[in-house]
Amino acid sequence: MSRTVIRVENLSKQYRLGQVSTGTLGHDLNRWWHRVRGKDDPYLKIGEVNDRTRMGSTDYVWALKNINFEVKDGEVLGIIGRNGAGKSTLLKILSRTTAPTHGSVKIKGHIASLLEVGTGFHPELSGRENIFLNGAILGMTKEEIKRRFDQIVDFAGVERYIDTPVKRYSSGMYVRLAFSVAAHLEPEIMILDEVLAVGDAEFQNKCIGRMREVSEKDGRTILFVSHNMEIINRICDRVILLKNGTIGREGTVESVTSAYLRSDLGTSSHRNWTDAAAVPGNDFMQLLEARVHNTKGETKEIMEVSEQVGITFTFRVLQPVRKFTHGFTIKNESGLVVFSSHDLNTSIGKEETRLPGLYEVTGWIPPHFLAEGLFTIAVAAFENYGSLHIHFNEPEALAFTVIDYIDGNSARGFYPGRFPGIVRPLLQWEARTIHS
Repeated sequence: MSRTVIRVENLSKQYRLGQVSTGTLGHDLNRWWHRVRGKDDPYLKIGEVNDRTRMGSTDYVWALKNINFEVKDGEVLGIIGRNGAGKSTLLKILSRTTAPTHGSVKIKGHIASLLEVGTGFHPELSGRENIFLNGAILGMTKEEIKRRFDQIVDFAGVERYIDTPVKRYSSGMYVRLAFSVAAHLEPEIMILDEVLAVGDAEFQNKCIGRMREVSEKDGRTILFVSHNMEIINRICDRVILLKNGTIGREGTVESVTSAYLRSDLGTSSHRNWTDAAAVPGNDFMQLLEARVHNTKGETKEIMEVSEQVGITFTFRVLQPVRKFTHGFTIKNESGLVVFSSHDLNTSIGKEETRLPGLYEVTGWIPPHFLAEGLFTIAVAAFENYGSLHIHFNEPEALAFTVIDYIDGNSARGFYPGRFPGIVRPLLQWEARTIHS
């Protein structure tokens, strides 16, 4: 049974907005007076939840409030949430760069933290000098740094510029070298905060491979913060979702990332429109339900790249209408249209007049067609007899995620990273020998 290496109990962190240190002299004296009398800090009772989207009634906010969790030896824990949710504050407390207001953190083992790109680098020093400086800051001896120096430089891919001051490095080169130093330490616990955000695709894949290697082969524990759900799905064993400084959800990667994407987009893989005043449609047609599912009919928010994806929506015809078409449009996480598909050939589509009733239609996306990532679906029904007449058009009716890694296995074969592009069809290939 794996031992617990990090135990966080009732962890809270309070800040006073717009102030340096703990606040005014009057507040400090008031705190001291309560402390010497054995009473609680009077300002801890008035703090508000850290919701950055609205104004508060006090200057005090809880960046973290009553956080509790454990991390096992060799586990890769993902920490996700919107900007301002408390992710970086939590990692700073775990790294001992700031102290909590309440609660305790118990850690067994040596920690290496990479919370900001190039933390500890001196801009006037060369890459070589900064490797020794940063390695020493992170707890490596001079002999350990010498022994791993070539590996660090090779992994970072900056050998040509190793004796150049890092102030002349690009941001990508900077993060490469910073991550490489941290990745070649031998700590029991690694804490990483968005360190892959600046690196290019090739370097991100190297980093992902390195993190999986140190976790699976070396049994090290990793705490990883990222807004990239694809990377979270690929490397993490478990995920914590922070919301306004509290734990909103904790559990398996699939369940927590799905909940996060739902809350972030305000949509999910299954939608019902039950409020008559909010039902998409007009006097002729109304959209009632839409969902994403597999071939077994199971509604799913995360689909494997090798699965066939069904898009089904139900609508009601309220009065006879002329021949029309229905369909959906899929966009990727960057808002680019992947494709649109409209039904022109079903028996329903061939009718000149649609009679009142309840109808259900399904469009199937073939396996190995969509690339990895988050997709949103717009569903619509319309006519076009000289001019376009839209009966309903719901722009973000559904959302789902396509992933490649399931239980550590890849459907991509031996390709060493994420496929480029927004689609990745599995084409039929023919090969023949011309001459041997």
